[in-house]
Amino acid sequence: MDLNWLRDFECLARTLNFTRAAEERNITQSAFSRRIKALESWVGLPLVNRATYPIQITDAGRQFLPVAMGSITQLVETREAIRDTEGGDNRFVRFSVLHTISVNYLANRIESMQEKIPDLRTRVISDSLSSCCDLLVEGAVDIMLCYYHASVSPRIDDAAFARKDVLSERLIPVASTHPAKKHGWDIAATNGSPIPYLAYERSSFLGMVVDSTVGQKPMNVETIYVDGLVETIKRRLLNGSGFAWMPETAIASELAEGLVVPIGDEGWSARLTIAALANPATFAPQAKEFWDLL
Repeated sequence: MDLNWLRDFECLARTLNFTRAAEERNITQSAFSRRIKALESWVGLPLVNRATYPIQITDAGRQFLPVAMGSITQLVETREAIRDTEGGDNRFVRFSVLHTISVNYLANRIESMQEKIPDLRTRVISDSLSSCCDLLVEGAVDIMLCYYHASVSPRIDDAAFARKDVLSERLIPVASTHPAKKHGWDIAATNGSPIPYLAYERSSFLGMVVDSTVGQKPMNVETIYVDGLVETIKRRLLNGSGFAWMPETAIASELAEGLVVPIGDEGWSARLTIAALANPATFAPQAKEFWDLL
């Protein structure tokens, strides 16, 4: 059981539309459908009648919905009650953050902040975009860090949160230097042997950015590996398995050392912004100090 499945089902029961619910949950419709099916598999019965328009919640779904909503509420309230009882959580600045931003940006930023805030204590939750947004909206974290892109951005109420853009970087197609030069890999080339492609899950944020960047451009590539994590794809990339789109922060040292090289010009790159979102009105002193220096 994944708590996100319950949130997904509540959203679908309210909207009665897979497309609208997926948009609200910040994931692709295919990924949203898979999660609803996973929940139905866990329950053991269909929760949604997909043969009607608009869709209808089945008898089993109507029976399960109040349990799902109650479980979400009880878990959140219990978490807050535990925190209030313990009374020590205010010492920590709490973050929800995408995995790759956590590894390649936030860890270093926290370390540099500790020189300015010697008693800084942090708790970081690295997760998917939808989970990070849920944690921010529910008040479970102080600050969320995520990517923004011109055509793919978190669907979150910007009016309810302050936003700071902290870094701009490119998402670029790169490959390990030796195989790239040996085989003459060029993503714009339409002839020759296909270039092995290490791809992101299409439902992931970076997967959607790549799809938006590539558009209808022809590519002579063969997808040999699909994953949702930048660091896992990077490992295969450095082993020479193929090429991948990488955020510059994830491969900065490898680019500087000549271990990887771009295999496409600027037309194949995308511009990403790392942004921080928060509700400063709820900040404890350390969170406010961190936000002001961010």
